[in-house]
Amino acid sequence: MSRAGAGDSAASYGRGAALLSALIGVTGVLTYAFHSIAAHALGRDDYGLIAVLWAAVFLVASIIYRPVEQLLSRTLAERRARGRPARDALRVAATIQLGLAVAFVAVALLARGPIEDDLFSGSATLYWCLIAAVTFYAGSYFARGFLAGEQRFALYGGLVLMEAASRVVFAVLLAVGVLDGENAAAIAIAAAPLLSLFVVPWALGRHVRRLESQAPADSPEAEFTLSHGLGFAGAVLVIMCSEQAILNSGVLIVKADTGDDALAALIFAVLMIARAPLQLFQAVSTTLLPHLTRLLVREEESGASDFGRSVRLTVTACLAFGAATVVGVLIAGPPVMRLLFGSEFDYDRFGLALVAAGMGLYLAATTVNQAVLAQGRARLAAASWAAAAVFFVAFLLLASMEEVREVEVAFLVTAGILSALLYLAYRSAPDPQRRIRPGSTEEMEAILAAADEGT
Repeated sequence: MSRAGAGDSAASYGRGAALLSALIGVTGVLTYAFHSIAAHALGRDDYGLIAVLWAAVFLVASIIYRPVEQLLSRTLAERRARGRPARDALRVAATIQLGLAVAFVAVALLARGPIEDDLFSGSATLYWCLIAAVTFYAGSYFARGFLAGEQRFALYGGLVLMEAASRVVFAVLLAVGVLDGENAAAIAIAAAPLLSLFVVPWALGRHVRRLESQAPADSPEAEFTLSHGLGFAGAVLVIMCSEQAILNSGVLIVKADTGDDALAALIFAVLMIARAPLQLFQAVSTTLLPHLTRLLVREEESGASDFGRSVRLTVTACLAFGAATVVGVLIAGPPVMRLLFGSEFDYDRFGLALVAAGMGLYLAATTVNQAVLAQGRARLAAASWAAAAVFFVAFLLLASMEEVREVEVAFLVTAGILSALLYLAYRSAPDPQRRIRPGSTEEMEAILAAADEGT
């Protein structure tokens, strides 16, 4: 790859990340506004139910739908870099996504009693809002994956921005008294992904037609089968389960253990320190996977070294941001919490600093995870996430600390473990510039490994 080509790629990635960061930043502000308005309007107890619904929706939707988003993002970027058609990848991804949505609805209907009575304290409205929201997110996450892989970052940002803005409209109507009670906030959570889908036909229409018009490649290696898609998506499914266990299970475990909605709401508010930067980092993460995939393909072909440099720069920025956030919450963390969520939501600086430090390590781990996925080592990444998630849940179940402190300490230590495991996975990848001698044992091992990845 020429220096000019590398510069153009870096500039394109920078512009895409900057644009999407700005749009996701506004989305993060709107998300904060929704929770702040809802907390003030409903009070701590009723807002606790909304916090549980929010955690349940994004726990399920992220787990079952982000694998397809990541699959499309990486596969479309790789196929564009290699000049291969993508319509088979779209067909496989759509099949997987539809199957996951149908499976969720079936399981949710069978488990209505425990979900409605135990999780939502007998509220049928919250139960149906859960089903509606998760079902609508199937289309939203498919569109996100397509737009990321095709580098349509402005449309990606517009989709998530419309979703967040629609929730805030409901919250404002709740605050001024046009709507009333936690059911209105629950309906906002359910309606937002549906409203965001109105941009999908306009956003995807001509791009999908362009991909479908491409003639299929004659080479059998260009074929993307269901087994290929399921292999990658299955590994990412494990990653998503682990990620949501780390980010959201603390609220649900405390709710199940104590039955205290107010305590669950407090833990949810404290962890917003981690969730808000993670939502902002979603912009970088979304652009990073297709960008690193393209860099790796070019590195294999031309011997450039931009892949590792891009990973190092992003990790350094994440750690620096985490350190700055620790300083910020030590200075003004408690009053900011009271301002955003109300006087009932108060907590100490040390606990907030623990979460902020964990957030920095977690952002770094997420960056390295995208690099490992770009390397095609999804199963190794999944094993790292699973080990970290098991530690997090086991710590919460076995530790005897005060509930909120348990979640904070568990998050910090888990983020450190996850960063270390993913870094080891990243560093253990073979050098793409190293040539394998034809007929050698290394060539046979590479062939066998490729065949194993395909299955």
